[in-house]
Amino acid sequence: MTADRTTGFTDINRQHWTLRYLPPWARPYGRLSRWDRPIGIWLLLFPCWWSLALAAAPNWGRLAGLMALFALGALAMRGMGCTWNDILDRKVDAGVERTRGRPLPSGELKLHHALIWMGLQGLVGAAVLFKLNKFAGGVALCSLLLVAIYPAMKQITSWPQVVLGFAFNWGALVGYAAVTETLSWATVALYFGGVAWTMVYDTIYAMQDQRDDAIVGVRSTARRFANAPRRWLTLFAVLAIGLWTLTGVLGALGPGYFILLAGVAAHFFWQIAFVRPGDPADCLMRFKSNAQVGWLLLLALVVDHLY
Repeated sequence: MTADRTTGFTDINRQHWTLRYLPPWARPYGRLSRWDRPIGIWLLLFPCWWSLALAAAPNWGRLAGLMALFALGALAMRGMGCTWNDILDRKVDAGVERTRGRPLPSGELKLHHALIWMGLQGLVGAAVLFKLNKFAGGVALCSLLLVAIYPAMKQITSWPQVVLGFAFNWGALVGYAAVTETLSWATVALYFGGVAWTMVYDTIYAMQDQRDDAIVGVRSTARRFANAPRRWLTLFAVLAIGLWTLTGVLGALGPGYFILLAGVAAHFFWQIAFVRPGDPADCLMRFKSNAQVGWLLLLALVVDHLY
């Protein structure tokens, strides 16, 4: 992760390959969609893949095809959501060290450019939606309200991460519905476990901005939990593991699932025990490490079907 010379600490990686191979005029659009920060795509995609694995395995051919379709959808919808977030937050972002170099507050793109780009990404998401059955498509559409209201939550509540968790883990419902045209209690437990997981990783992410957020009036669980961050992070990590354990019980999953779930618990311990809330670079590193949580849980769900 490099620092932009005009903004100090930033999470923009101008050397990321997704930007390096774009023509110069297109690079601000890639940054608007956070292509230089693919961890957000993974965090949106993993709940989809988890529920697909829960429903579709061991039909490996069907599982692979649906995983590819949902990957395209996650790329488009995460980009659209980030663009919408930046449109609404453009004035706030200008006052935060980490975000003032983004395309809108820095002046690289105008508002109408961002609106057009958001619409184009929405069209890709709609194309993926039409590939799903009607029930799954209806479930997916219900998430749009959460996506729309999330940016405003940072101004009116200290718990915007809850809304983000509901939105980012919605794929745990859509994936299962895409395979079975129904939902299950195991899927519901998987979904709410993901919401608790989001409370862990996005609180750590928000720790980067506590000083600037206090100045510009942005609220977050990082600020809300500032006096006892590890206590709160532990609470949500335990809740996530508990709900994912319930997923295994309700889904009649085998011992392989629970063994790998213990690995997820160990990863949570590493994140929470050693995070340094006052060190933005450390917070960003631990936030990004949640891709490993996603892979571990996906492996747990897949391994269960190998025996």
